[in-house]
Amino acid sequence: MAKRVGVDKWLFGTVLTLVLFGLVMVFSASAMLAKAQYGTPYSFAMKQAVWAILGIVALFILMKIDYRRYNNPRLIFPAIAITTLLLLIVFVMGAVNGAHRWIRIGGITLQPSELAKPVIVLFLSYFLQSRIHQMDDWKGTILRAAAPPLLLVALILKEPDLGTSMVCVGVTALMLYLAGADFKYFFYAAIPGSFILYWMLFHVAWRRARMLAFWNPDADPRGTGFHILQSLIAVGTGGFHGLGLMEGRQKLFYIPEPHTDFIYATICEELGLLGAIALVGLFCFFGYRGLRAAILSTDPFARFLAFGLTTTILIQAFFNISVVLALVPTKGIPLPFISSGGTAVFITLASMGVLLNITREID
Repeated sequence: MAKRVGVDKWLFGTVLTLVLFGLVMVFSASAMLAKAQYGTPYSFAMKQAVWAILGIVALFILMKIDYRRYNNPRLIFPAIAITTLLLLIVFVMGAVNGAHRWIRIGGITLQPSELAKPVIVLFLSYFLQSRIHQMDDWKGTILRAAAPPLLLVALILKEPDLGTSMVCVGVTALMLYLAGADFKYFFYAAIPGSFILYWMLFHVAWRRARMLAFWNPDADPRGTGFHILQSLIAVGTGGFHGLGLMEGRQKLFYIPEPHTDFIYATICEELGLLGAIALVGLFCFFGYRGLRAAILSTDPFARFLAFGLTTTILIQAFFNISVVLALVPTKGIPLPFISSGGTAVFITLASMGVLLNITREID
């Protein structure tokens, strides 16, 4: 019998620290842009604060709800159906920059692909918990486990949103590996997956331009290489100590989206190497506490759930930071807890409530 204790205070404190730090950096990165667009420097920061507060309320509520209640097909399959429906609805909405990623209702904007990530984790946790010893059954286990995630991934790819799709595929693969899937299945899946990825990267004009810019950004410094070069300038300018909070220069209409996908560049410039490493350290510590919860959980459902929710955050953080440092090609993945984005911060914090509830059962 698991011993009921309080939630993991270290994990709880780390999550709150990341959110508060994110609010400060969103304001710092967006103040001038918000002033130019909306006449007030607080526009983006206030929206982020409202969503963060709602997310923290959701965190506290879900932190007190027994995670076992989610281990129910009457909840999981409707969640998949609703998420699928929302991902279809985005295509009847007007495109923004050529993408159908958002549902707008009045003044509220929702991004269904953010909901897809925890829903995939929830489904796989439910499905795999009783099939740990049936992972060689590729039809009855592997294929059935992969079908709902692949459906959601296909819809997200259609938006198009390759970055979020890759996060979903990565989490799915890791959870299948945790369940004991043989490596050969990943190899078989990688063959068609590689062709699809190749086609999407090199046969879609703007993605091909991004790939070429990644290999040689100096070839077109004012065009396709602009994002990468401006990001690297910000990172290098920060030095060891940084220029100081609010003192960054690249956010002044040089770095595109300095408060969203490239907020880590602003952090590097203003807080320097010390601040950049400190933030990476917070994510590493978060990962340690989250994976610790997964390892120590005696309930297979809790183990998969904690593992999936934790690795989702870590994969996103890894890709976002790698993009800013030009270690991987540019893709639109927000930095969890930090980047501006209402749906993302709300759903992430709600997911953390579930994770914290799981830690109640751990010594």
